[in-house]
Amino acid sequence: MGNSISMPENLRHLVDSIKMSNGLTSVFIEVLTISGSILAKADREKEIIIWLAQQDQSVVGIGTVGFDIDDIPWTTENFEREKDFMLRAISNAIGGLGWERLSYEPRKDWVIGCLEQFKLMIDIFDKSNININSYIEWSEIEEGDNNPTIPLGYPKCQKHSIYLSCHGCILCNDESY
Repeated sequence: MGNSISMPENLRHLVDSIKMSNGLTSVFIEVLTISGSILAKADREKEIIIWLAQQDQSVVGIGTVGFDIDDIPWTTENFEREKDFMLRAISNAIGGLGWERLSYEPRKDWVIGCLEQFKLMIDIFDKSNININSYIEWSEIEEGDNNPTIPLGYPKCQKHSIYLSCHGCILCNDESY
């Protein structure tokens, strides 16, 4: 799959996939994680941002971050609120919310283009396309797992004030990479 974000198979004809270089993918995920961490109030919003933060190339591997919109751990009962939150997080990322937390200066035009494409994908995606198994499989705590997928209590990085995933802080990981 490489670094690409796509609509579910049955909706691919509506919006082109986003294909990104390794560097652009890192910036894309990082600015969304920052924006979402600033905006998230409800536990489900925090969980969506933690899921995004787990798409951390410095941990999961360069060139391996790719997903379909239905891989995001949506829930049917809260979908409209989750979608609204994601659209706000994207809009605020486009507006540069929290970008000063980055340790580098990104190519704004490139990342904003990808964020706008992602916003269109989320806008088109609807409740009927949710893959409920994505949330169930992602959120399950496996027996003996000392590093749960969703860190207990939704801790934030002391340095960057963003939600930690099971891989730690995406910004700290990027800085040490």
